[in-house]
Amino acid sequence: MARSYSIAVIPGDGTGPEVIAEGVKVLKAAAAAERLTLEFTTYAFGGEHYMKTGEVLPENAVAELKKHAAIYLGAIGHPDVKPGILEKGILLKLRFELDQYINLRPVRLYPGVECPVKGKGPKEIDYCCVRENSGGLYTGMGGQSRPGTKDEVAVQNMVYTYEQVERCLRFAFEYARTHGKKARGIAAENRLALVGKSNVLTYMYSLWNRVFDEIGAEYPDVKREYYHVDATCLYMIASPEMFDVIVTENMFGDIITDLAAITQGGLGVAAGGNINPAGVSMFEPIGGTAPAWTGKNAINPLAAVCAGAMMLDTLGEKKTADRIERGVMKVIEKDMKSMEAGRMGLSTSQVGDRVAEYVS
Repeated sequence: MARSYSIAVIPGDGTGPEVIAEGVKVLKAAAAAERLTLEFTTYAFGGEHYMKTGEVLPENAVAELKKHAAIYLGAIGHPDVKPGILEKGILLKLRFELDQYINLRPVRLYPGVECPVKGKGPKEIDYCCVRENSGGLYTGMGGQSRPGTKDEVAVQNMVYTYEQVERCLRFAFEYARTHGKKARGIAAENRLALVGKSNVLTYMYSLWNRVFDEIGAEYPDVKREYYHVDATCLYMIASPEMFDVIVTENMFGDIITDLAAITQGGLGVAAGGNINPAGVSMFEPIGGTAPAWTGKNAINPLAAVCAGAMMLDTLGEKKTADRIERGVMKVIEKDMKSMEAGRMGLSTSQVGDRVAEYVS
């Protein structure tokens, strides 16, 4: 039976279109090798669209995107648009309205990629972060009183329901069971670590910890651990090998995954997925628009390529996803001098060409 998927492509702003073009190139090559059909539809949402039309997203955008199997996103943000307009109006709106309640961030250091942490290599930098993606402080609940005065008061509320916590933790336990180090044959047990701040955010983490223990009882094969978020940041540098799968709330997850990214070689290789397990998910490089590199054909596209592999894996096409990952590892080993923009030894398009060649 023919396998076919419709993919919505949002190239976005800055270097987004450049890296997504290389990702699509690799996806097409890998799909052809595995006799898989991918149909791409491009949507010009982003800064240029906003400045031309005055609208962030068309009214029918969410309904249109729901028709696709997945969304492949470049990056959103424009130097001529006030910060927050595009990020809230596109990224957060899509995450919330498509109910992409999981942000999945694999943290893996590939052989041949330099790690800034002394004495750490691919064996130590190999874990995954599961970030709750639709609740907490990022929902924008709160308000201001007397703005612009010396009496201004600002309130931002961290709010979670039992349902939001339960479904995030259940996803994390399932992921630890199926993708943890034991599942991959490199450890004696699968482990899931809840990261929080229960000694200060006592009300919030009485909920998270309670649900963590309730659901954990259903997964006796997954060892439960807990770490404060500040200690986690220390361990990510000093002892990253101690982690297997991490689960945490929205804001803490946003912070620790950027720290994790630099340990795996930087934003040039860091990819993420915004997951709705029962709906439409969205996959992206996490490095942003990098406007200083726009149009120079010098930005590293591997994060976008890896995001494409994540997309296929989530769609159930693990064999094709693994083919792309092998291609990424091969181009790093054979062709690239660095993961940094302008220092790769290849142009953006040349990196895409080489990976496409390796996966064909």
